Amino acid sequence: MAKKVLVTGADGFIGSHLVEALVERGDDVRAFVFYNSFNSWGWLDHVDEAVRNEIEVFAGDVRDPNGVLKAMEGCAVIYHLAALISIPFSYHSPDSFVDTNVKGTLNVVQAARALGVEKVVHTSTSEVYGTARFVPITEEHPLQGQSPYSASKIGADQLALSFHAAFDTPVAVIRPFNTYGPRQSSRAVIPTIITQIAQGQHTIRLGALHPTRDFNYVTDTVRGFLAVADAEASVGEVVNIGSNYEISIGDLVDLIAEVMEAEVEVETQGIRLRPEKSEVERLWAANAKAKALVGWEPSYGGLEGLRRGLAETVAWFIQRQNLSRYKAEHYNI
Repeated sequence: MAKKVLVTGADGFIGSHLVEALVERGDDVRAFVFYNSFNSWGWLDHVDEAVRNEIEVFAGDVRDPNGVLKAMEGCAVIYHLAALISIPFSYHSPDSFVDTNVKGTLNVVQAARALGVEKVVHTSTSEVYGTARFVPITEEHPLQGQSPYSASKIGADQLALSFHAAFDTPVAVIRPFNTYGPRQSSRAVIPTIITQIAQGQHTIRLGALHPTRDFNYVTDTVRGFLAVADAEASVGEVVNIGSNYEISIGDLVDLIAEVMEAEVEVETQGIRLRPEKSEVERLWAANAKAKALVGWEPSYGGLEGLRRGLAETVAWFIQRQNLSRYKAEHYNI
């Protein structure tokens, strides 16, 4: 049945894709976007007009409890995606990550408790696991704050779960591994590689090449949000959304170059390297719980799934109107 839902962070990469999926399946969507004087709705400005005509846009700031409460009024399900997510920027401005990620989450769960909402789907990140102590990483893996960003997300996750334990607030935590796809910021590694190649560069500037990651195509991540929201069994649970396939950044460069039919070399830039103890060396998701609990599994799994997702991502980025929005020549923290 169609429901009134709120998506915080609706103006962002994953949020805009989630809004599209919710509209497509008939939900009544209120999109919480970050207030700004330009009246920009972020990526929602660039979705199909038919989608924009079906959504109610609420401009605000998750750091403000009054605005969050107002935005959530009348909504049955809250998809809480609003967050600061750039790891390099968290070294620069850690206070803002606590304010947005921790305090913002507190505002959401407090309002959920006050309003008696049906479900809060709180967005976590695989970064909370830190460097894998065992693989594949299950939801029972220890949490390790190796950056101010990951520490803020650990705090937000635990705060959300504490409201379920203390007040029976219906919270579920979705923990996506590295999502990629159209509209992603160039602060992430896949758009960084694609945009540099697409703009004719043969020497690609990157950070460390040896760490491994588990990449999720954005449509798989969005299906994960819907599955976690719809499953009653997810309340009080943490659910990994990952492909159960790891690849090193170095091998990822080769795969993207192959998809783009390009020959490239890699130059490691010091500014792009994390502090040694802060680098997450290995991420590889166990996703058995997602399948058993909420019926989700990846459509873009394994090497061939990654190749297919990269091809779709490249096809979007190389369109002139899309590529022109990115500054590949500048490092974006």
